[in-house]
Amino acid sequence: MEPTAKERLVALFEQWSGQQLAALSELPPSGSYRQYYRLSGASVSVLGAINQNIKENRAFLEFSRFFHEKGLRVPEIYAVDADMDCYLLEDLGNTTLFDWLSTTRNGREIPNDIVAFYKETLNHLLAFQDLGRQLDFSLCHPRDRFDKQSMLWDLHYFKYYFLKLARIEFDEQELEDDFHRFADFLLQADCSWFLYRDFQSRNIMVVDGKPAFIDYQGGRRGALHYDLASLLYDAKADLPQELRQDLLNHYLLELSRRQNIDEAQFRDHFNGYALIRIMQAMGAYGFRGFYEKKEHFLKSIPFALENLRYLMQQHNRQKDFPSLWQALKEVAHNERLLQISSESTLTVTINSFSYRRGIPIDFSGNGGGFVFDCRAVHNPGRYAAYRDKTGKDPEVIAFFEKEDEMKDFLEGVGNLVDRSVDKYIERGFKHLMVNFGCTGGQHRSVYAAERLATHLKNKYQVNIKLRHIEQEMKKT
Repeated sequence: MEPTAKERLVALFEQWSGQQLAALSELPPSGSYRQYYRLSGASVSVLGAINQNIKENRAFLEFSRFFHEKGLRVPEIYAVDADMDCYLLEDLGNTTLFDWLSTTRNGREIPNDIVAFYKETLNHLLAFQDLGRQLDFSLCHPRDRFDKQSMLWDLHYFKYYFLKLARIEFDEQELEDDFHRFADFLLQADCSWFLYRDFQSRNIMVVDGKPAFIDYQGGRRGALHYDLASLLYDAKADLPQELRQDLLNHYLLELSRRQNIDEAQFRDHFNGYALIRIMQAMGAYGFRGFYEKKEHFLKSIPFALENLRYLMQQHNRQKDFPSLWQALKEVAHNERLLQISSESTLTVTINSFSYRRGIPIDFSGNGGGFVFDCRAVHNPGRYAAYRDKTGKDPEVIAFFEKEDEMKDFLEGVGNLVDRSVDKYIERGFKHLMVNFGCTGGQHRSVYAAERLATHLKNKYQVNIKLRHIEQEMKKT
């Protein structure tokens, strides 16, 4: 019997590292069909990927090598199986820009360090877009440019997997005519740049406080505006409109230092690319949510609707694309879709605390909830290298990721909390508290609280209130 792809991945790791496999854990699935694993030996830890789409693999591997040589922060490729369906790559950790944003923001207020991180990310985006023009575009999959055919594929994806499944009425021929006119308008922009294709907060990693980048295998030639719109109108990131404008202005300033631009024309095309990006994303939400019945994809729809309404209010193109505009109006104000946004108003309060000060009190009046004792998990605070760190620091995160104790602990926690969240949403409850305690309230409880907050934010449409009580006390 021939070895499976997973067995070949393990063999590839042992051959490359010269070490026996000590631990293998599968990473949570994302929106793709690729499988990712974290493989560890005695002194090395890497990621392994399995993907049956060989053309996509070839694009990712060659793009990675190119960008890495150009000094851009992408994962280094370590080894590739002869069949090209599995490979080893640098482990950039678990913290995405989306994770960081969703667990540290205070409602609509975005911390200054995250705003600065976004601006640094946009500077890197310009480098990708410019340097990427030197790539071998024959490697691109499925097309070498974001041309009219690519745009029509995205627009049809939106039509068949969102409009039809959401039961939005439209005239087939008139909408098709508008699709063609809309694509022609977008193609008036300069389309000679590298287009990353999926430049959004879940594909930007936070590594030692700096951005690193993944999932550019769909890259091709295209306009600057698309990737910029992908980041600024990333649905669940839910950036405030004022911040979007600030980031757009920052990007335009940096671009103007490289070349002359017609700013008014750029902004006009940007709004169009923001619309097609939102429609492409809504097609994905419809396919994964309505068709494949993966409910958590539907949770992004309320954010996309809000973005759609804003863009349509600010830039009316009713005269240019009447049938498309009418369909978008129906989407933006559809009663069935609006109900998704009000499915849950549950607030989950997540605290880390020190047992020296006692268990936090639930002031919501709901009572109940969970208290998880982290003191049975291996404590990095016992080692001098970690004593001044917290569970939010990269060194401590790496410590926990190398061992199974915390992973197993959080898996059990997640199973229990998920059941309560499902039931609370079903019954219309408003509050749930989850507490993580350890000796000092510094390492284990902080890390566990951060991980649970990220997990719930990704899976449910709930409000998250995250507090690290012991750390707050130290600051006062």
